[in-house]
Amino acid sequence: MITIDDFAKLELRVGTVLEAEGVEGSEKLIKLKVDLGEDPPAGGPRQILAGVKQWYKPKDFIGKQVIVVANLEPRVMMGIESQGMMLAADSKDGPVFLKPSKKVPAGTKIR
Repeated sequence: MITIDDFAKLELRVGTVLEAEGVEGSEKLIKLKVDLGEDPPAGGPRQILAGVKQWYKPKDFIGKQVIVVANLEPRVMMGIESQGMMLAADSKDGPVFLKPSKKVPAGTKIR
């Protein structure tokens, strides 16, 4: 069990996928550019890696909204930095990404 204070540390936001492409040399990774409503130069689209190539094609993500853990420490995979994590439900047919029930502005907080 965690406390509400532990849960409150998570910064969950709605992101809109702007671009997506397979990572060369990887059988699993897709690289996405996700708009979280952050302004450049400090912000701008985030680069997020997802190990879902066996279930999704990059084009499946473009224009879609997803839920992102925005304050997760960056992680490097195959020499590429991932700057967040998209949330998905596990199903017998593979991951199913969480999304808002209707379109909202990029960066909208989840609470």
